[in-house]
Amino acid sequence: MLSPKRIKHRKKHRTVLGGTALRGNKVSFGDYGLAAGENFRITNRQIEAARIAMTRHIKRGGKVWIRIFPDYPYTKKPAETRQGKGKGNVEGWVAIVKPGTIMFEMAGVTVDLAKEAMRLAASKLPIKTKFIARRGLE
Repeated sequence: MLSPKRIKHRKKHRTVLGGTALRGNKVSFGDYGLAAGENFRITNRQIEAARIAMTRHIKRGGKVWIRIFPDYPYTKKPAETRQGKGKGNVEGWVAIVKPGTIMFEMAGVTVDLAKEAMRLAASKLPIKTKFIARRGLE
């Protein structure tokens, strides 16, 4: 699972999700990409499940890049705990994505194979997504 090795602050305030991606919104490394369609927090488990679905479908041919990283902690209080007594413990890590963020990229495979692999990966994610090809490949 993806998680940061070291962090400066253990707990963070929850952010307000809004706006569109200004950075990370172009296919930079591969030929095809999977772009987010809405604001959401994607967990490290969801990212890993999508990665496994893609790499299994392309049978380890080609190359896959993960463009998002879960570096944002989320906390949770234990079950049946009274309110108060501070913030809960860190439960896991999430990546905050905005519409237009390229989450995964792929190269070295055909368009049809890439499209199907990205569809399988998108089914593992809780958001609307869009398949994008690099300029000149359309």
